[in-house]
Amino acid sequence: MIPRTAPAGLWPRTLRARLTLGLVVLLALGCAAVGVAAVVAVRGFLTERLDQQLAEAGGRFPASLEHGGRGDPADGGAGGVHSPDTRRQAPGTFGARLVAGRVTDVAVVRSGTDTSVVLDRSDTAALAALPVDGRGHDVRLSRLRHYRLAAVAGHDGDVLVTGLPLEGVEAAVHRLELVGAAVFGGVLLVAGVAGAVWVRWSLRPLSRVAATAASVTRLPLASGAVMLPERVPDADPRTEVGRVGAAFNLMLSHVENALTHRQASEERLRRFAADASHELRTPVASIRGHAELALRHPGPVPPRITHAMERVAAESARMGEMVDDLLLLARLDAGRPLERRPVDLTRLVLDATDDARVAGPGHRWTLDLPAEPVTVAGDRHRLHQVVANLLANARVHTPPGTTVEVRLRDAPDGVTLTVRDDGPGVPEAARDTLFERFVRAELRRHATGGGAGLGLAIVAAVTAAHGGSVAVDSTPAGAVFTVCLPHGEDRVTVP
Repeated sequence: MIPRTAPAGLWPRTLRARLTLGLVVLLALGCAAVGVAAVVAVRGFLTERLDQQLAEAGGRFPASLEHGGRGDPADGGAGGVHSPDTRRQAPGTFGARLVAGRVTDVAVVRSGTDTSVVLDRSDTAALAALPVDGRGHDVRLSRLRHYRLAAVAGHDGDVLVTGLPLEGVEAAVHRLELVGAAVFGGVLLVAGVAGAVWVRWSLRPLSRVAATAASVTRLPLASGAVMLPERVPDADPRTEVGRVGAAFNLMLSHVENALTHRQASEERLRRFAADASHELRTPVASIRGHAELALRHPGPVPPRITHAMERVAAESARMGEMVDDLLLLARLDAGRPLERRPVDLTRLVLDATDDARVAGPGHRWTLDLPAEPVTVAGDRHRLHQVVANLLANARVHTPPGTTVEVRLRDAPDGVTLTVRDDGPGVPEAARDTLFERFVRAELRRHATGGGAGLGLAIVAAVTAAHGGSVAVDSTPAGAVFTVCLPHGEDRVTVP
């Protein structure tokens, strides 16, 4: 079965190489056709000249064998030594006389006086089978190589065979083949180089399209950059490549417009979130203050009213925390720089774990810290919030009795903080959106407790603001949250 596709290592991958190869292959086929036609034509022409010479010679030379002596080549066809008439005969001329299908006389014109020749059974059979039509036929004689033979009827009822060697024709054809191969090889070489240069020059607009596309991919579009100054130059719509470039430029314009509208929408949303969060802080704090003030009233208060005021105070506190988280995310989205100071992560992890141990006494908390303090450059308060949120996530979304291990490692390329628990793990459906905002409720690992779904979003945002990354890996045996932070030699800013 013929494979549908060529092996990857044999077929060129680039369009430039394919076009050049196709040009060379087509030219090679054309050269081969011209060479074959030239060889056939030259061979036919030279063979026709031999046939003309045979026709002009007729049967004079083999007829002279009858008068110059009679040999008996029976049982092998060995002719004797004769003195035939070799006048006006070209060197190498072959002559034979046949009577009743038997070769009676045979001779070859040589430069000396020796005209004898020995034929074997296959040669005599070939001579006997030669048509008596006066036309030339190619016959290969064992002792004389390749000959052009013509047979005519003699006056005595015999058959006269005259032949001329084809060595000259074969030598001329072979020389033509060598010259043609050399010339065509040089033509193919020059054509290949010139074709590669021509194809490269013709595909320059396509290369510019690729370069423009590559430069666009390097733009930080995800961070809010909407300007696409790159365009394909010289996009001539009269050419195929020019139409591709024009279509690409039009696509870039549409993408730029879409990014501009998206950026404007996101800016409005960020401003709204920031303004709303900022404006909500005052009334939430006021509600919380009035609720606490009411709870301190010295006079008797009905139990239902006391319970209601306690719930108002608790929910207002919860709402205040949510407003603070939203305001923090809005500021991070706006790209505000964070504080950059040396932060002792070891002490920070110890403090956050102690707080988690107090908040979750039903869990088992373990620490795996290096002997030397681990320091990074960043915002201490925000980094403490990252560790606290990860520990709170492990405490809230795992049942009592769960072991939570906090591990800190320092390496030349950065710091790694790992929070591992042996709880029920993270559902697979929630892993892709786990660090998005307000992801909670049906995606929680455990049914008890839970916040507004902003904790892990803050972890991801603060970590990204420090130039790091956060990832989650979960199995039925538990979940592992890994935070990677650089040492922070450069300024820490929000992307």
